[in-house]
Amino acid sequence: MVDFAQLQRVVKEQLEQDRAIHTIETSGATLELAVTEAAALLNVPVRRIEYEIADRGFPGFMGAGKKEWRIQAYAHSLVRKKKAETVGSDAEEIATVPIIEDKDGAVFVQISADGALLKVTPSIGNGRPAVDEEAMQALVSRGAANIDKAQISRLIKEASGIYVKAGDIDHQKANDSTFTMELSFDEMQVHITVKPPGPGGADISAEGYISYLQNHKVQFGIREDFLREFADRPTYREPVLAAEGLKAVDGRDAYIQYNFETDATKVKIREGSNGRVDFKELNIIQNVVENQPLAKKIPAEVGAMGKTVTGKSLPAKSGKDMALPLGKNVHAADDGETILADINGQVVVFAEKINVEPVYEVQGNVDLKTGNIIFLGTVIVKGNVETGFSVKAAGNIEISGTVEKAELDAEGDIIVHQGITGKGSGNIRAGKSLWAKFIENSSVEAGDMVVVSDGIINAQVDAGKRIICDGKRAHVVGGRLRAAEEINVKTLGSATSGTETICEVGYDPKQKDELVRFTRNKETASAELIEVQRNLQTLINIKKQRGSLPEDKEVSMQALMEKRQTLMEDIKKSDEGMKQMKEALDNFNVRGKVSASDKVYPGVRVVIRDTREDVQNEYKAATFVLEEELIRVTKYEEVDAEVKKGSGGRSAD
Repeated sequence: MVDFAQLQRVVKEQLEQDRAIHTIETSGATLELAVTEAAALLNVPVRRIEYEIADRGFPGFMGAGKKEWRIQAYAHSLVRKKKAETVGSDAEEIATVPIIEDKDGAVFVQISADGALLKVTPSIGNGRPAVDEEAMQALVSRGAANIDKAQISRLIKEASGIYVKAGDIDHQKANDSTFTMELSFDEMQVHITVKPPGPGGADISAEGYISYLQNHKVQFGIREDFLREFADRPTYREPVLAAEGLKAVDGRDAYIQYNFETDATKVKIREGSNGRVDFKELNIIQNVVENQPLAKKIPAEVGAMGKTVTGKSLPAKSGKDMALPLGKNVHAADDGETILADINGQVVVFAEKINVEPVYEVQGNVDLKTGNIIFLGTVIVKGNVETGFSVKAAGNIEISGTVEKAELDAEGDIIVHQGITGKGSGNIRAGKSLWAKFIENSSVEAGDMVVVSDGIINAQVDAGKRIICDGKRAHVVGGRLRAAEEINVKTLGSATSGTETICEVGYDPKQKDELVRFTRNKETASAELIEVQRNLQTLINIKKQRGSLPEDKEVSMQALMEKRQTLMEDIKKSDEGMKQMKEALDNFNVRGKVSASDKVYPGVRVVIRDTREDVQNEYKAATFVLEEELIRVTKYEEVDAEVKKGSGGRSAD
């Protein structure tokens, strides 16, 4: 659409074009010659000449009284359609100024009992106006006599479009034009067939057609505009439609306008920026949020009655209403026509009703058939999550099979009934807790707990509270485990494996990572600042010695000064972040501990807060705690059964 600023611009351009119009005066023996001369002087095509007649020419009689045509002319600006400036990629074509179709003036002659009648229509745009000679020829061709030339000139000049007597006629009534009328069986159409007039016979006027139809029961649908044009240019001996009734139109039934795709078989393929199709992004799930409009009922229409040409009314049926297709977890808005979602989830149509499902269930594997899963509720996968695919959910994620080199991200819990085999790069994040049979070569993060029944092998596991691995075959070998409160496993380390196993407790892993990030950012910015200051000082020294710098060096110096300011601000932000994280870690009042119900093998590293202990001896049923800045080994402390179950009531097994 065109906004107000665009309209202002268009009007301004049009005014500028109008001011730029250059008018000239030309003359010629004929109007055509005067117009041709104006086109030559203005150096534009004849079709672009606009003019006003100042003096009408006259050919004279026997060489006497000759008078030239004189006109005021100017070049007409070509205004065409142009692209409107719109927000977005698609520009809408609009006509900034209506394009007027050129049309020549015309003369029409009708013969009546009163004489020969003449009608002159004006020219439009660059059309050629009618001239006296045309009118004379038309009247003579119809047998007119005693032609009033002064009357003709006046009618040509006025071009009023009204029939006026311009001559006499020897009227032969027997040769008048006649017509027949035919009414269709359903009384919806009237056709007329006109017989041409003979010599001296009168034509039928538009009023003649109309009055005849009205006097013969045609009360509705007379095509008056058509008949007026038809009277000027009649078609003889062929039926033409003179009146037409109005058909009754039944009202459309009420229907539902959906704001989502209702056909689940239509898969939308997403194309990447490189033009290649990503088959993992199939967009099968249609997520909605609470109170999102899902559909709207379009009310039934009232039927429009029809009418025959004889005036009979034709009844019409009104459309049928329908009830809102309300299913589960949806409701009607106050307008009674819009359907809104009650919850976040997947919108589906089942049994012809709109439902919002809080759970999305994949019957098999997450693979090329399903694509990546993104859902605003809970996702249940009956199979595996294959390598390269991802499942993201605003609720929980439950996997019946295994998770390969894939990505899982849930705001709630993640449950993997078999295990996680990340192959070195799997990435799992649970907003609350994670349960799995085993974790191998993966990166796992949980806001609350990580509970594993069989083992954790060469994995990076972070938990906001606890990491528990105490099933019948539970063991932890290799990798790095970090938990704020506790790590409790059955077997920690291995007697044969040389892989380093690190257990860290007593701080929030996220806060520790933030501290590391701020520290690295400061180190990087500080090193870069030293280099910038060195280069800047060099340019400053040169400027002091020479009094000025070349333009390119001056630009470089300004850029270095701006870069220095940016780096100093980055360092300040990093210092503030480091201070906040250090304070948070220092105030983290949790008694961290690392426990093993069976064995702890040498080679395991235990870190509690800032204190580190590399295990040198084998321990049985031991718990490592921090006392007086030293890590001590005490009797094994078992995890509370309710703690292992967590809020979801699940156990490690």
